[in-house]
Amino acid sequence: MAIWKDNTATRQPPAPAPAPEPKEPARYDAPARPDIPPAPAPVARADTSAVRKESLIAADITIEGKIEGGGSVRIAGKFKGDVNVQGDLTIEPGAKVTGSVRAEKVTIAGELEGNVEQATFVDLLQTGMVVGDLKAGSLTVAAGARLRGQADFGWDDGKFPKAGKLSRIHDAEIGTSS
Repeated sequence: MAIWKDNTATRQPPAPAPAPEPKEPARYDAPARPDIPPAPAPVARADTSAVRKESLIAADITIEGKIEGGGSVRIAGKFKGDVNVQGDLTIEPGAKVTGSVRAEKVTIAGELEGNVEQATFVDLLQTGMVVGDLKAGSLTVAAGARLRGQADFGWDDGKFPKAGKLSRIHDAEIGTSS
């Protein structure tokens, strides 16, 4: 007679432990600081088929000098000097450029104190301000944008009559004489 009871026949293997649930990666959210205003939203860029390199002057940077090159430039800080690029120039909200500009496309959402001497297209956005003259193939101005200076656009391709002839053509179309 045995003193113990043999339970090996009725034993079941232990149940497998449940798989741990996947954890989200740890995130660090910086505490809100009331003394620093939130950064303005970046200006949307048009999608172009040609891949161009873009240089950025960040919001907390101030530079004096001259920018020249074949790429595009995005300015979110302050720049004092001339900009001459074969690509696009974007002046972000809150940014300031003091100097003359030559670029393929110029988008102004910040402040430009100087002339756009040559551009195929100038886009003056709602938050944009220009103190100077603009010369471009075409110009778009959003409601709320500000310009103090002259704007000449649409005259470079030779399809439009000279300024003096425009008023005579307009007068002829509405039935008046000059």
